[in-house]
Amino acid sequence: MGQDKALLQVDGQPLLVRTCQIAAAICNPVAVVTPWVDRYRPVLPKTIHLIQEPYPDHSRSAGPLMGFLRGLALQSSPWVLLLACDLPALHSTPLRSWAENLTTLPDETLAYVPRSPQGWEPLCGFYRTQSLQPLKDFVDKGGRSFQRWLDTIPVQAITTDGDTALFNCNTPEDWQLFKDSIQQNRYPLK
Repeated sequence: MGQDKALLQVDGQPLLVRTCQIAAAICNPVAVVTPWVDRYRPVLPKTIHLIQEPYPDHSRSAGPLMGFLRGLALQSSPWVLLLACDLPALHSTPLRSWAENLTTLPDETLAYVPRSPQGWEPLCGFYRTQSLQPLKDFVDKGGRSFQRWLDTIPVQAITTDGDTALFNCNTPEDWQLFKDSIQQNRYPLK
């Protein structure tokens, strides 16, 4: 992206703040796992917990799977909502609907995650805290791919019907596409 995605502005606020507000509408407490605790503390409300990602020099992230492992190890609720901060069109409506389905899932289901034709969308889904041990085992064997890990555990796919809320921004071109789409009213922000 060439800059910190978490600090890109949507509707006058950083993506990270917006994502935390959306998460807070679904669950409590809300935590951010990052190697850059000092960078994000000034922009986040004090109610947001910051968890230091375990990367030796804190200059870069160890990756989403390792960050998730760190955050999941500190949780005690039955389900954890995982959200990436680079989902600028994300809104709480689909998340609320998905959260309502959690009680209907079979006990053996460890993850409730959207699946697109390209594969799992692991950074916008729900995970049982019971998935911690299978995740540790996967990482201990050298695994670093969310897609591969999800293929090893019981996952219930979330049907999204092409929900634009899952659009993520990884490049400046993606960001420009998103901004153009906002102007054309294709991505509702609420």
